[in-house]
Amino acid sequence: MVDITHKISTLRKATATAIVKVSKQETIDAVVNNLVPKGNVLEMAKTAGLFAVKNTHLSIPDCHPIPIEFTSVAYKIEGLEIHIIFNVKTVYKTGVEVEAMHGASIVALTMYDMLKPIDKEIEISTIKLINKEGGKSSFKNKFPNAIKAAVFVCSDSIFAGDKEDRSGKAIVEKLDSYGVETSHYEIIPDEFDVIQEKTKAFAEEHQLVIFTGGTGLSPRDVTPEALSPILESRIPGIEEAIRSYGQQRMPYAMLSRSVAGTLGKSLVLALPGSTNGVKESMDAVFPHVMHVFHILKGKNHDSL
Repeated sequence: MVDITHKISTLRKATATAIVKVSKQETIDAVVNNLVPKGNVLEMAKTAGLFAVKNTHLSIPDCHPIPIEFTSVAYKIEGLEIHIIFNVKTVYKTGVEVEAMHGASIVALTMYDMLKPIDKEIEISTIKLINKEGGKSSFKNKFPNAIKAAVFVCSDSIFAGDKEDRSGKAIVEKLDSYGVETSHYEIIPDEFDVIQEKTKAFAEEHQLVIFTGGTGLSPRDVTPEALSPILESRIPGIEEAIRSYGQQRMPYAMLSRSVAGTLGKSLVLALPGSTNGVKESMDAVFPHVMHVFHILKGKNHDSL
C-alpha cells in the first residue's frame, strides 16, 4: 500500500452513485410496495452497503483500513431506473472515494440478487464518483507570483565546518516540492543578535523566513528567545500542529520549542535541527500553512 504515515488527518467526504435498471414497471412496483419475495429490497441493499463500505480494504488490495464515521444511502426512482446515492465521511489521512463507490456497487449487486427471481433483464450501470472533498484538491492555495523563502541553519558546529548540514537542505527540497523558491540559504552560528538581524533583514523581501536548529534546551539553543521579541504576531496553532504531529511519531517531540509568527507580511518559522524533525515539521503544516499569505493580505477563509 502507499505510505500515508506522513499525511495529516482532515475531514474527508465522497459521494458515489450507481444505477439499477429493471425491465418492467411491475418490478419497480414490487420494490416500492415491498412485495419482492426475498424481502425489503431497499432496506436489505442499504444494510449490505453499510457492511461493505466498512470492509472495502478486504476487497480492494491497495485500500487502507479506514475508520468510517458516517454513511448514508439514498434512492431516487426515475422510470425503470433506481438511482443509488452513497455518501461517506471520515476524518483520516486518505480519501473515501473508493469506499463510496464500493458501497454503491454492493447496494446495486444486492438489488440485482434480490430482484433476479422476478426480473431476468436487470442491468447495473454508471457506477461513478460524483464528488470528493478533503484532500489536496480542496485546499489549494494559488498565488500570482512565486513565494520566496530564506532558509537559515542555526548551528555552531555546522558553521565551524565540523558537521554537514542536512536539515536546511531538507527544507529547501520540501519547499521546492511545494513550488516555493528558496532564494537565500545560509548557515549561521547560534547567536542571538545574528538570528534577529537575519530575520529583520530578510523578512522585508521574503514571504517565508525559516530557521532550523536552536530550538532545543541546551544553553546555546536561543532561536526562540531571539525571535519572540521581534515577531509581531505569534501563531500558536502552527506551533501546536508541529508538536502534535511530531509527538505522534517521536516521543521526544514535546521537548522541541518550535516557533511560528509574523513579521510584516512574512511568516517566520523556527523548526527543529534534526533532519527527521524538520521533515516532520514541514509535513505537519505544509502546504496548508501558506494560506497565511492570503490572510495577511486581508482576505478571509471563505473568500478563497
